[in-house]
Amino acid sequence: MALIYRRSPSALLLLPPPPSFAFGPVEDAFSLPLAEVYARLVRILDGSNRMASLDIALAIPDLLAPANRPRAKVFEQLQRYLTSIYTLVGAVCSAKNIELDAPGGIDTRVIFVDHTSSETDSPEFGPVLALKSLATSERSWDYVFYPDIPAGRVLAVTFANHAEPSNKSYMYKKMHAIYSNTHWTLPPSLLVPDSQQASTPHHSVAVGGTFDHLHLGHKLLLTATALALEPPEETDLNPSRSLTIGVTGPALLVNKKYAEFLESYNERYESTARFLIAIMNFRSIEENNAWIRQVSEPGSKGRHVEMTGQPHLSFKFEEISDPFGPTITDENISALVVSRETHAGGAAVNEERAKKGWKSLEIFEVDVLQAGEAASPDDFELKLSSTEIRRRRMNLAKV
Repeated sequence: MALIYRRSPSALLLLPPPPSFAFGPVEDAFSLPLAEVYARLVRILDGSNRMASLDIALAIPDLLAPANRPRAKVFEQLQRYLTSIYTLVGAVCSAKNIELDAPGGIDTRVIFVDHTSSETDSPEFGPVLALKSLATSERSWDYVFYPDIPAGRVLAVTFANHAEPSNKSYMYKKMHAIYSNTHWTLPPSLLVPDSQQASTPHHSVAVGGTFDHLHLGHKLLLTATALALEPPEETDLNPSRSLTIGVTGPALLVNKKYAEFLESYNERYESTARFLIAIMNFRSIEENNAWIRQVSEPGSKGRHVEMTGQPHLSFKFEEISDPFGPTITDENISALVVSRETHAGGAAVNEERAKKGWKSLEIFEVDVLQAGEAASPDDFELKLSSTEIRRRRMNLAKV
């Protein structure tokens, strides 16, 4: 008999370092554990309309080491791994017909942890944390899963041992080993900083999109944007950090397919904000509740929403009514994150900034999730296409 929950179940999946960040090796290493975790969560949901949450923590040795700072030096490798994991999630859930990001499905968030770090201070900004920071955060999970292989067991024990003494035995009761039939040997250096990459840390990063019916592709782009933001250090004279998210306004959406099933502007920015908070704020429940929303009414520059709450971090949501958005109205933005299929937009933005005499933005490109790598490409498309999600909802409305 399935367990009955009065609230939505939550789980953490701890994945040890992979043999490589490329999709093929990641698939070989983690497809079975992922499939089992998703199947278990679906059984727990037992046909209800609740949505389970799953945090997937990717362990990478020495991720927080000084050699890997600023994050720009390792961005390309981290986004590649992130793309591989989100592609695999889509493939697994397509093959098993498991819903994502909808009632009765699973809300998946991917973060990174350094299990070799000796960090002992309060939790840092996600989506990169010391394993100890994750274990001692106030986030609570009903289940903690890990692959039942030597590296997985070591990671799980290390995580549980990091928990507060009063919580350690309870944490062990939550731990569940997941079958895995694959073993691998780590290369000498899994994460290699790019010596050609500029060493400028970015304190204000921007991204833009429609963010309609938030799905895996959006989550990949938003997580990569958070990765490009340099977390503050104790020695920083100005520790303030900001993410600016341009959200497409209604005026640019009139020609979208199935436009009547588009989410409202407020629904789109609010779901984006919830996701960013989930991957970046690992502080106490009380501090999570302290997020403040400041809203300005629509005007000549469109709607503006600013959220604060976690010390030194703000999210700025700006309504987009042209191809450039806030990147040509806010000189302080220093980096822009784009998908590889829209990389030309970054060059256009810098041309406009040059006309103003402003510094060019550093452009970070993110891979596109490839349905061709999924077990069921047609079903996979439903999980990473807002258009397909709207079409499906239109069909449901006709029933």
